[in-house]
Amino acid sequence: MTRTVTSRKPRASSQARIALILDAARALLSEQGFAGLSIYSVAERAEIPPSSVYHFFASVPALLEALTADIHAAFRDCLLQPVSHAELHDWRDLARIVEQRMLAIYARDSAARQLILAQHGLAEVVQADRQHDLELGRLMQALFERHFPLPQLPGDIDVFTLAMELGDRVYARSVQLHGTITPRLAEEGMRVFDAYLGLYLPIGLPKRNLPLN
Repeated sequence: MTRTVTSRKPRASSQARIALILDAARALLSEQGFAGLSIYSVAERAEIPPSSVYHFFASVPALLEALTADIHAAFRDCLLQPVSHAELHDWRDLARIVEQRMLAIYARDSAARQLILAQHGLAEVVQADRQHDLELGRLMQALFERHFPLPQLPGDIDVFTLAMELGDRVYARSVQLHGTITPRLAEEGMRVFDAYLGLYLPIGLPKRNLPLN
């Protein structure tokens, strides 16, 4: 008698399982806010046992901290995307490109607005956001340095990080008042970003003949 061998589906990798969990958390956060988020609701949305969620994330704050890192990866990627050197006339052109790319992420990702811009009081998320902001500030400075010879900047503060965070405060105010970033306050946030950088970058900062590699 010939036995029929049933092939078992391979178990999903840890990375794929984490991505599934984060996608479920992102969807719930967008639809229901923080009130609808629990280990069990995420497991139900992801169609996996709660124990599988607990295997990777011991608590909701730990899950939100990982989701914050995932969101910041999108911001990091937008700073690594190429910029046409020929289309830049001064550093403010580059500043606008950077801010518009970040605003596009906020516009399409409700979870990004809620985790980074909303007032949720979650210490773990706030701390993770600050650490990621430092990395984004360094990447942003490197992007500007690629196209413009930057002057000597203060060593005791992160100018680009602070400029980004100041702009975010305006966007956060818009989310608090309107639930989204309105075009008017998006423009104001970009003006704040430019104004702070303008304290350290002269208006006539020359563009490099060729961008740095």
